[in-house]
Amino acid sequence: MSSIFADRGSIAVGYAEQVHHHALPRTPAVWPHQVGVLPPRALSFQRRAEVDQLRAAVDSGGNPVHTQVLTGIGGVGKTQLAADYARTACFRGEVEVLVWISASSHSAIMAGFAQAGVEVLGADPRDPEQAARAFLAWLEPKAGQKLCRWLIVFDDVTDPADTRGWWPPASPLGRVLVTTRRREAALTGAGRRLVTVGLFTPQESAAYVTAVLAAHDCHEPTEQINSLAADLGHLPLALAQATSYIIDADLTCASYRQLLADRIRKLADLLPEPGVLPDGQAATVAATWSLSVERANQLRPVGLARPMLHLAAFLDPNGIPVMVLTSQPALAYAAEHRTSMDTGDTHQLSSVSAEDAVLGLKVLRRLSLIDHTPATPHRAVRVHQLIQRATRDALTPDEHHRLARTAADALTTAWPAIERDTDLVQALRANATRLTRVAEDSLHRPDAHPVLSRSGESLGTAGQFTAATAHYHCLTKTTSYHLGPDHPDTLAARSNLSGWQGAAGDAARAAAAYEELLPDLARVLGPDHPDTLAARSNLSGWQGAAGDAARAAAAYE
Repeated sequence: MSSIFADRGSIAVGYAEQVHHHALPRTPAVWPHQVGVLPPRALSFQRRAEVDQLRAAVDSGGNPVHTQVLTGIGGVGKTQLAADYARTACFRGEVEVLVWISASSHSAIMAGFAQAGVEVLGADPRDPEQAARAFLAWLEPKAGQKLCRWLIVFDDVTDPADTRGWWPPASPLGRVLVTTRRREAALTGAGRRLVTVGLFTPQESAAYVTAVLAAHDCHEPTEQINSLAADLGHLPLALAQATSYIIDADLTCASYRQLLADRIRKLADLLPEPGVLPDGQAATVAATWSLSVERANQLRPVGLARPMLHLAAFLDPNGIPVMVLTSQPALAYAAEHRTSMDTGDTHQLSSVSAEDAVLGLKVLRRLSLIDHTPATPHRAVRVHQLIQRATRDALTPDEHHRLARTAADALTTAWPAIERDTDLVQALRANATRLTRVAEDSLHRPDAHPVLSRSGESLGTAGQFTAATAHYHCLTKTTSYHLGPDHPDTLAARSNLSGWQGAAGDAARAAAAYEELLPDLARVLGPDHPDTLAARSNLSGWQGAAGDAARAAAAYE
């Protein structure tokens, strides 16, 4: 990766989530230093009024507000604004340490700070939580400490609760930028200012469409460009998709607007999440995406774009590993649901190779339906959440269920048995979390899919014992709700919860939990079942760890 500090002799290292737990402590980095990867500048990026407003808000002298929370609907460019500010600040030499964190979950935020602790402080990577806490404490200004101007970016906070305990301290030397769709009070106050990022102005929309079309030697009447921008609600993402379609299909703005108007009634029921889009714009945006998918599906490899987008619609919008979308379950689904453009029938035309699947992703990128960055294979595919929602909403219940289970199969197939690549594993956990959020019911029918437990096991293996305990606590509740308290999957979740409670340092609680679980296992599975015997062994072990050696010895005997 090329560093934004390259001309100044610094080092830019990897993703914020990449923590090598088995490496030795490292030498602290030389300033200036960047942790995490900024997203590339979007082709649709323009110098908007919000850029100057953001800089003025962040840099205002004597301003006690050190955190700016950029909020707005998906597709308006919040992340691009934050990245532009960060690049500019670095280029001007205004910060010594920049940390960019994809903040889609609590564990992702902690992993980002842990990586910063490893790189900036030389903290021990084998204890990620301690490394993260050390870096957070280091941000607090102290007498005699070498001054360091820093900028922390939390990109795409999806749940304000994920930031609890991880807000950087107020400091005259530091600034924080947050991008999110949320507007809860938890994100404001305490030195934080909410900044609403709006749509393109009509002038910005017209300038963008005109520039993109002109770059491909297309010239349209001003009134048609203005009308097209208005039809699309001045949403930057929608404008990018529409202009790509117009260029690839060799259409005029007028003919495209006719297609768009013809599709509105058919897609009137395909709405994104309530309250996300302004009134009157949801159906128009959905129509734009539907047309783009149809166009993508007609391009070579014919018929693959739609099934690939279907799979991506269930996974992490912030980055899907290529190996998940090219796994055997994904390829089998794509082959079975590949569409014949001659008849419109959906059937298995031929086998689909990994190369075919990647070409399908590239077609989706061409139509601006996804971002595909092969240089970062573990986060190569990014899909806007509204596109994902529109895609999922168009499915029948049976299609939704099958796709959810297929996506889960793809994740478990791609998940390595030995987790050496921490960046890959972090991405897989994020994808599993997203899949669970959008398809929890399907992941419990007819039974609990193994990916649900795999995520918790991965957290514990990475040394995040508290997070693993929380994961299995939630899994126990959801599995009991969907399958019943006596289902073997519920009992297995309880057993895992007990074990990670002990690993997190509460041996007495683990012993008590196993003691409560054991009669249920014996009743449901039988006293000689391997799971029952394993629970008896674990009970004995945690009794000993809790200090009750006599009971442990008797139980083992």
